[in-house]
Amino acid sequence: MVTTEGSRTSRRGQLLATGALLLTTASWGSTFFLIKDLLDRVPTLDFLAVRFTIAGLVTLVVMHRAVFALDREAWRRSGVLGLVYGVAQILQTAGLAHTPASVSGFVTGMYVVCTPLLASLVLHTRITRMTWAAVALATAGLALLTLDGFSVGYGEAITFVAAVLYALHIVALGAWSRAEDALGLSVVQLLVIAVVCLVATAPDGIVLPDRPGDWLAIVYMALVAGAGALAAQTWAQSQLSPTRTAIIMSTEPVFAALFAVLLGGESLTSRMLLGGVLVLAAMLLVELGPRRKVEGEVQHLTV
Repeated sequence: MVTTEGSRTSRRGQLLATGALLLTTASWGSTFFLIKDLLDRVPTLDFLAVRFTIAGLVTLVVMHRAVFALDREAWRRSGVLGLVYGVAQILQTAGLAHTPASVSGFVTGMYVVCTPLLASLVLHTRITRMTWAAVALATAGLALLTLDGFSVGYGEAITFVAAVLYALHIVALGAWSRAEDALGLSVVQLLVIAVVCLVATAPDGIVLPDRPGDWLAIVYMALVAGAGALAAQTWAQSQLSPTRTAIIMSTEPVFAALFAVLLGGESLTSRMLLGGVLVLAAMLLVELGPRRKVEGEVQHLTV
């Protein structure tokens, strides 16, 4: 009876975590058409620096108790996570200057493939055939949603490094995240990401938005699609394995396409529909597949 109740509680937590990740990716997807417009007036690195500085400072003021409640190990781990994510953001941005946006989106989405590979190598996780099938479906869906021609060069190479770092962030967060530390971990990560982006853009000075609408968009992306999304992801990964997380997060371009059609004035195409169906099929496949305890996947990663 106790086992049954524990299983129900665990299953309920996993369902809530899946919902939290879907809301996270939906918020990220909602930002694409906003960013596309904003970057016509504000340099990319400056935008990232302002966005994450606002997110970090606001959450520090609101959630300072959660930050100071972290032990020394949690501080160190959240610092590493923020550094990895911040460097990934900069590399992705640098790659975008040499790569078409569609190709950048696909190469970045390769964290879906890199995550199970890293989980296997670093955490000694056994990846099932069903999981690999889900990864293949998600990759095919990403290709349909984002690609329109492809070539490999400098931009693609550093973007792929960013994808590997995003995958490493997912794996490490899955290993280190605990539900009780989720808020504190997310705040420290945001502060470290802000510092990384500020250091990257400081030599050329920081260009600030000069329109009220731009500031409103940045505040939304900082607090909802930034702070709120990272806090939700950090908590969710205390309940889900890294590979399941990556496959669920591959729905981001699906939401991006949906918001682009509904709010951005883009036309719905058959490629969008088929790509979205494949990504959603991948998520359903991994959600309906056999479960393994997350604890068994994360016990080997140490700092």
